[in-house]
Amino acid sequence: MLSFIIPLALGVIGGIILILFFEHKIVYHPYRYPAGNWNTSLFNLPIAECAFRATDNVMLHGWFLRHDTATITLLWCHGNAGNITHRLEQIRMLRLLKVNIFIFDYRGYGKSEGEPSEQGLYNDALAAFDYLAQQKNVNPQNIVIYGQSLGSAVAIDLATKRSCAGLIVESSFPSARVIAKDMLPWFPLHLLIKSEFNSIEKIKSLTLPLLFIHGEKDDIITIHHGKELFAAANEPKLFFSIPEAGHNDCYFVGGASYLRSIQEFIAQP
Repeated sequence: MLSFIIPLALGVIGGIILILFFEHKIVYHPYRYPAGNWNTSLFNLPIAECAFRATDNVMLHGWFLRHDTATITLLWCHGNAGNITHRLEQIRMLRLLKVNIFIFDYRGYGKSEGEPSEQGLYNDALAAFDYLAQQKNVNPQNIVIYGQSLGSAVAIDLATKRSCAGLIVESSFPSARVIAKDMLPWFPLHLLIKSEFNSIEKIKSLTLPLLFIHGEKDDIITIHHGKELFAAANEPKLFFSIPEAGHNDCYFVGGASYLRSIQEFIAQP
């Protein structure tokens, strides 16, 4: 029996060490330029290239898409993989809402400089918000922050630091440690990882309007995690679930109902 247990234990310990060692690569999956579809002319979108610096002097890159009749501007914090070019189809759909859209790449993604980190992503979102307000002359009270997946944690952190019109989080989660506990429920991996993304504590301080969107078939961040975060949030808040949607396809599967949920949210006085 001992000859079986020892190799098994060593294998498990080795696997955990590998997870901890490669934590950064598990959390962040950036596609750096020129990876991605940078031939944006194919999508016939009014994209204005933007360059701005974070407070630690890292140069960041984003796209601003202005709509002639827009009042609201969506500030988009995307997920942990790819870059802004991988959101072109969703950008085209969100344009139907007749809002301005500002989407940017975190450090280490797309054309942005640097290497991603939790604090770095928080700094980048703050710089994006201030760029909108100061360089694009967007009234902060007309900005709705939108975060998807890992970007939901970035968006929640930003909303604790800047006043805005509202916050939309899609495929959100309470904290990195909760997700780590899901990965290895029988081992305290959640106590060992460095990443926090502690949204469940931060969201308790927010009193702005909140919209939660989650796919019921999300097998990466299951819907009960989104509902746990929703339960911790203050009113006013709404939860919109999409029965057949997974983790990255809420906009595609939800279609008109997805757009309607956002339209009704941003139309609130």
